[in-house]
Amino acid sequence: MPPCETLSVAIVEDNDDTRAQLAASIAAHPELRLVGEYPTGREAIAGLAQAAPDVLLVDLGLPDISGLEVIRHAAARQPDCDVLVFSVFGDEEHVIAALEAGAGGFLLKGASNRDITIDIRELRNGGSPLSPIIARQVLKRLHPIARGTSEKPGELVSGEDALTARETEILRTIARGFSYAETGDLLGVSTQTVHTHLKRVYRKLAVHSKTEAVFEAEKRKLL
Repeated sequence: MPPCETLSVAIVEDNDDTRAQLAASIAAHPELRLVGEYPTGREAIAGLAQAAPDVLLVDLGLPDISGLEVIRHAAARQPDCDVLVFSVFGDEEHVIAALEAGAGGFLLKGASNRDITIDIRELRNGGSPLSPIIARQVLKRLHPIARGTSEKPGELVSGEDALTARETEILRTIARGFSYAETGDLLGVSTQTVHTHLKRVYRKLAVHSKTEAVFEAEKRKLL
């Protein structure tokens, strides 16, 4: 088995103890590399302007600006950077706002003893790590769509938002259960290229994970 890709990670967290705990967890894994620790949102945005990590851990309750602004900034200017929210704010309003802003996963602080580095790898491999209570909220939001009660069921993506042949090919391969790396090998492109194309698919379909993308594409008869 080939060695794991080294992932760069940055933390946006104002609580010193929590930030130190996250940093220690990351440092304990040789396949992860901590490249930034930011106690405020503005410092994080400044750091992102210099170099974006593969994965950005973001708390929503920052002392200067909302973590949502950091997420939106990363999603707009650093599309190859995956964002994982780690917060005490688990209400539906914050969860949906974070996912709509561009977060790829949402974990509640103190809700589990699960090693967050597992979620970091899952996120980078195309998954959408969610605490169980968060997953239930997302599913509740999706249920009306699954019942066919969306405002524009079956609406196709057209014009500049239409999926390209390569994007469709990659999404179809992902829908078959292949990972980012396996998809890249099958299609003769790099894992990073797969990741970049899927980010564009998410934006065009207005979704935030590969599961939602496959569901939405199938609903619109794009696959």
